[in-house]
Amino acid sequence: MTHVLALIDLSPSGEISNTAPGLLAAAAALGTPVAVTVTAPGVGSVLGGQLGALGAEIVFAAESEQLGSVLIAPQIEALAAAVAAYPSSAILVSNTSDGRDIAGRLAVRLNAGLVIDAVAVRQADDSSILATHSVFGGAYIVESTVTGGLAVVTVRPGAIDDRATPATATVATATISVDAARFAAIDSIADTAVESSRPELRDASIIVSGGRGLGSKENFVLVEQLADALGAAVGASRAAVDAGYIAQTAQVGQTGITVSPNLYIALGISGAIQHRAGMQTAKTIVAINKDADAPIFDVADFGIVGDVFKVVPQLIDAINARAK
Repeated sequence: MTHVLALIDLSPSGEISNTAPGLLAAAAALGTPVAVTVTAPGVGSVLGGQLGALGAEIVFAAESEQLGSVLIAPQIEALAAAVAAYPSSAILVSNTSDGRDIAGRLAVRLNAGLVIDAVAVRQADDSSILATHSVFGGAYIVESTVTGGLAVVTVRPGAIDDRATPATATVATATISVDAARFAAIDSIADTAVESSRPELRDASIIVSGGRGLGSKENFVLVEQLADALGAAVGASRAAVDAGYIAQTAQVGQTGITVSPNLYIALGISGAIQHRAGMQTAKTIVAINKDADAPIFDVADFGIVGDVFKVVPQLIDAINARAK
C-alpha cells in the first residue's frame, strides 16, 4: 500500500486537534497512514503513542525553531520533507483557512493536483483518489479526482466520523528550517482565554443554531438553554448575527463556519442556501420553524412546524426530565 500523509494540527500547547481522527481514518482507507506534525525541538517524538492510538502507522515529527515566528511555512516544509521520505499517493489537510493556504502552496511546490473541501475520500479501481463534495448548499453531491500523480486534498472538519484501527506507530524525527523572507512573519501572539462550558462550534457533535425567527438578542437565550440541556455548541445564521443576536464567531454558513455534527438543530432559521452550505453534511438535521414553506425543511430529517417559543421550552423540560 502507498503512503498517505495527514497533516495533524496542534494547539499552541501541543494538544492534538479534534480533526486528527477523521484525517487519519481517511488516510487509512487510502493507504498506509502517516501523521505529519510540526513542533518545537524535542517535542515531536512524544506524540507517537497518541497518534498511533488514532491509527497512524508512521509519525513524521518535524521540529522547527521557527514554529510560531513564520506563518504556515514550517507546515509546508514538513509535508515536503515527509513526501521525500515516504513517497505518497495523497496528502490530506484539514479544510481550515490555514489548511487551504498550506494545501494550495504545497500543490504548486510539488506540481500536484489540488482538491478542496472533500467530505469523503475513497480509492477508485484504477487506484486514483476520488473525493466527494457537497456543493450548492448540499443540493448536489459530486466527485472529483486527480488524474495521475500526487493529490493534495483538504477535508471538511467533522465530515468523516470513521476511526482507523489503532497501531503501534513508528516515529521518525526531522529538523526543518525555512527561508523566512518568503513568508509572512509573526511578530507576536496574544492568547485570548475563552471560558465556556460548551463545545467548540467547529468540532461539536451536537449544535443548536438560531436564526432571525428568534426576534431579539434577549430571545436568543432560548437557543443557549437548549444547547446547555443537550451539551451542545451554539450556532447562528448570518441573519441572526447581522441582527446582533450573537457574535460573528457563531455564524454557520458559506461565509461563516462549516460544520458536520451528528445532530444539528435549527431554531427559527429559514434555511437560505448560504446557511445550508455550512451545515448540509450534518448526520441528522432537526428544524423548528413556524413557516411550513421554509427551505430548511427541504434538508431536515425531522421538522416541526410551530412556534419555537412554545415548542423549545417543552423540549427542554422533556430533556431535563429524562436526564433525572
